[in-house]
Amino acid sequence: MNNMIKWISILLISTSLGFTQGVGEVAVVPDDTTNSLGIAQEVGEIAAVPDDTTKDPGLKAGDLAPSWALMYAPGKFEFLKNWTVERDKKLRKFMSQPDRYPVVLSFFATWCVPCMKELPHLENVYQKYKDQPVKFFLVDITEATRNNKGFEDSPKAGPFLAEKGITIPILFDTRGVAKERYGAKTLPRLFVIDKFQIIREARQGFHEDEDLEGELSTLIDELLAEEE
Repeated sequence: MNNMIKWISILLISTSLGFTQGVGEVAVVPDDTTNSLGIAQEVGEIAAVPDDTTKDPGLKAGDLAPSWALMYAPGKFEFLKNWTVERDKKLRKFMSQPDRYPVVLSFFATWCVPCMKELPHLENVYQKYKDQPVKFFLVDITEATRNNKGFEDSPKAGPFLAEKGITIPILFDTRGVAKERYGAKTLPRLFVIDKFQIIREARQGFHEDEDLEGELSTLIDELLAEEE
């Protein structure tokens, strides 16, 4: 009975707020959570990956960010540990790239409507910091979900985002390994990782009424100022 009431409430909220529900999209308002800046927030507008039976590890601020190696071009891979590792360890290429970087990581798919609302804001923050020692990556799970019913004709991420003016580097999680490690069962899923591989911010959903750009900028400034 409680679940029925919950979903009726969600439907009413979605209708009253005017959300257009596309494939995989649903509006939810769960219990409040608190982000790393101490601001109470709710999960906003999200798109759920259908038929995803993987377990969400529930990553949160203070947790160690799972490692990944993701393709950015045919035969070419980016590694999280090129930029950030635990405090007592060395970066993957410490001889040629000895500097630690904070990392901003967002999971998305081209079929995800809330992702398309979030991306322009992330692009603005990226443009602000692209010449500073912080890395931005978009993790595309479009191919990992292409076999799901209704997603077969989803546009490919590269050309699709280029048309929208999004220039943040894209990493392709074609097998959904990073998606599973980070619990990206709903999109968008955003993580900010510090220079020591610690998650400092974990967000899910798009929040229309929040100052995403301002809050991210404040956190990035804080991470850049931290000594190694």
